[in-house]
Amino acid sequence: MLATATPLTPDELCAYLSQQGIAFERIDHEAVFTVAESQSLRGTLPGLHSKNLFVKDKKGRLFLVSARENARIDLKRLHETLGASGRLSFCSAEALMDKLGVTPGSVTAFAVINDRAGAVTMVLDRNLTGGEDMNFHPLINTATLRIGRDDMLAFLRGTGHEPLIVDLPVPDDGQNG
Repeated sequence: MLATATPLTPDELCAYLSQQGIAFERIDHEAVFTVAESQSLRGTLPGLHSKNLFVKDKKGRLFLVSARENARIDLKRLHETLGASGRLSFCSAEALMDKLGVTPGSVTAFAVINDRAGAVTMVLDRNLTGGEDMNFHPLINTATLRIGRDDMLAFLRGTGHEPLIVDLPVPDDGQNG
C-alpha cells in the first residue's frame, strides 16, 4: 500500500515548525539508532530524551508511543494503559514508512505530521511533559530537535493528533532529575 502523499523531509518539517511559530533548536550529529547510542550526545543535548515505538493492537489500531528514554515499557501490559485491543506488537518497516514516512531508527513524535489520514494515535509519556525541553529526531536519525513542552503539544494538536498522555513507569535510579 502506498502512502497518500510524499512524506515531509526534515527541512520541510523545520520550515513548517517555523511557519507555525513553534520554537525549536536543531542539532545535527552522527546517525544514532538506539537510546544507548544517543547517550553519547548528552553533553551537547540538554533536556529530556525520548524513545519512540510504533505499535499496533490486535484490531490493527496504530499507536506512536513517545516515552522518556529510561521508561520501562512492558509490551505485554501496555495495551491496558492505552485502552487497546489485546497485546501490542511492533509494526513492520513497511507500515512505518507507509503511515509515518520514516525508517526504523528514525521513529519520532514529529512523524505524525506525515499521518494525514489520522490513522495513528499519538501517545505521550507524562514524564516528558513536566516542563523541561524534549528532544526528538526530525524524521531522520542524524539530527535532533529540542522543543519546549507547550510547543510540542501545539505541534501535535496542529497536526490533528491530540496526544493521549499516559503514565509510563520510570525507575528511580537517581538520574531522573
